[in-house]
Amino acid sequence: MNTTTTQQACKVIGSPVGRLTLVAGEKGLAAVLWENDAPDRVRLGVLAERPDHPVLVEAERQLGEYFAGKRTSFTVPLEFHGTDFQKEVWAALLEIPYGETRTYGQIAERIGRPDSQRAVGAANGRNPISILAPCHRVIGTNGKLTGFAGGLETKAKLLALECGQPVAWW
Repeated sequence: MNTTTTQQACKVIGSPVGRLTLVAGEKGLAAVLWENDAPDRVRLGVLAERPDHPVLVEAERQLGEYFAGKRTSFTVPLEFHGTDFQKEVWAALLEIPYGETRTYGQIAERIGRPDSQRAVGAANGRNPISILAPCHRVIGTNGKLTGFAGGLETKAKLLALECGQPVAWW
């Protein structure tokens, strides 16, 4: 994980799912943090408010389009910091099409580790770039919604948005 002490640019934005903190790394978007995020879920350097940072401006624009139902994929560069296993899981998240879901078992199969469902769940829970790396598209084997850093109600609303259902944001 990223344990650097260098400053990382950040920008707080309003969204239909609450306040989000966008964090830029050296090469792209490094984190999307929820308003009530657990402080130890994502390890970051020292954050410095930089609302004009180009990566953050672009991420905000693309998220706005996503929430308006006008964007189904993201092109802002992503910068993942984690273990090799976590990065494998997060890369697999990027392959889940808009409007579709996968189970933890399917992700484990996809990365060639069929017996690692629980580890996949743990890595999914530590995904630093929520929404853009769509951990909300991962569900339990029984089809039920399971843990999500933004809360299960938010997860349900993101999935409804992606399925073309009307969403009553807060």
